[in-house]
Amino acid sequence: MKPLSMMLSMLVIGMTSNAAMAEGASSVNTSLANASLPNTSLPNISPANSELVNRGAYIARAADCMACHGEDYTGGTPIETPMGEIYSTNITPSKRYGIGDYTEADLKNALQKGRAPNHMLYPAMPYPSYSGMKEEDISALFAYLQTVPAVDEAPKEKTDLPFPFNIRSLMLGWNLLNVPSTEKRDGLNETQKRGEYIVNNLEHCGTCHTPRNSTMGFDKSMYLSGAQLGHWHAPNITPDESSGIGSWSEQDIVTYLRTGELDQRAYAGGPMGEAVAHSTRYLKNEDLSAIASYLKAVPAVQTDDKVSAVDVSRLPTPINESITHDLLAQKEYLKQAKAAVGKGSNSPESLYLATCGSCHGVDGYGQPDARYAPIVGLSSIRRERPDALVNMILHGVEGATNTSPIMPGFSDELNSEQIAGISNYVRVNFGGLTSSDVNASDVDRIANTGVDKPFLIKYAGLLAIIGIIVAIAIIVFIIRAILRSRRRA
Repeated sequence: MKPLSMMLSMLVIGMTSNAAMAEGASSVNTSLANASLPNTSLPNISPANSELVNRGAYIARAADCMACHGEDYTGGTPIETPMGEIYSTNITPSKRYGIGDYTEADLKNALQKGRAPNHMLYPAMPYPSYSGMKEEDISALFAYLQTVPAVDEAPKEKTDLPFPFNIRSLMLGWNLLNVPSTEKRDGLNETQKRGEYIVNNLEHCGTCHTPRNSTMGFDKSMYLSGAQLGHWHAPNITPDESSGIGSWSEQDIVTYLRTGELDQRAYAGGPMGEAVAHSTRYLKNEDLSAIASYLKAVPAVQTDDKVSAVDVSRLPTPINESITHDLLAQKEYLKQAKAAVGKGSNSPESLYLATCGSCHGVDGYGQPDARYAPIVGLSSIRRERPDALVNMILHGVEGATNTSPIMPGFSDELNSEQIAGISNYVRVNFGGLTSSDVNASDVDRIANTGVDKPFLIKYAGLLAIIGIIVAIAIIVFIIRAILRSRRRA
């Protein structure tokens, strides 16, 4: 299950896709989408299990439980929020550390109301979205979770938020304002209704892609229009042509969710890579098609983070057709390229070759066999705002799975001017932009941009103390007034 609003989202240098590109891409119907990509079999489906349990295994994938609770469901994943880090819990059938004593009603309350048997949950567990889960899906999920191996150990870290957020009962008031997080729309066909259920409830896409209001609930007027997540940005996935995915066909969406990439346009990494690796690639083709149909039907929202249309004629071509799969040829080509720019050069090209070329290649096509991301044509490097690319160079990103490569950050190795130079080089040479003017000041601004805390969150402690003082003052005033009236009597 993905985090609250601060869940880092989508990017390796190919980071997540979103955006206006792919000229000439046309919508395709569901039957074509289904015929194009085979269903991926679930690794935890077994003929030995009941139909209900196997259905629950599918629901667990569709709800992306592994993103937060891990492949073994033991939890411990830190979820960054403006209030502090919240750690996911053990949801194996362990009676001491997990949910072994849960009844189906307990699981239903946790998913739909954010209530564990002994305390309130924080909405880092996305119950505002799960509140719309169907009864039969909860029953299936409960049956499946009883069959996973019990792990009798607690996560190494425990959630310990500062006052007043450590008072879990406050979630009762928050829930009144923010649950459910979305509303059903009218005018959808049956396929789109299924897509709405998966997007809004099971996959809880709005958790990352919808901006937050002052209470940290969804800003419903900006539904799925993208949100800043600490150093990262979950992109606009509404059908807006200039800043969203309006130029993506339904088949493009299906392909991306199944494979995590679109050639010379998008590559899923980081948390979106996790979502693909653990969840969307296992969905049935009809469910992926339903998601695609629904995303094309949601209201388009235009944001200021627009993406330049891809100019294929300006994109580089590999030196030969096989080099991206030939590591020795790549090493030799990189050696020649470094020699051509000269030893000791501090030019943007030289910096790119020295820090990025060994993984992403001289021409930006990466190493598919080793899962190093291609970066040619990606929407994330064609944005008007360079924040996504700069943050990637500054902070790097962990791989989507245990076997995925980890991209290191270079904030301690490169200065702001050097990072700006690499950014400009990548945007022009691999993004096809005619020019790029990222400078050191831009890099400093992006590097120093912290988590934007709403007023109520930022000053919650002070406001709580003031509230307590005022409450005490009112109580004292009332007591004094009662005593005075008795004396007069």
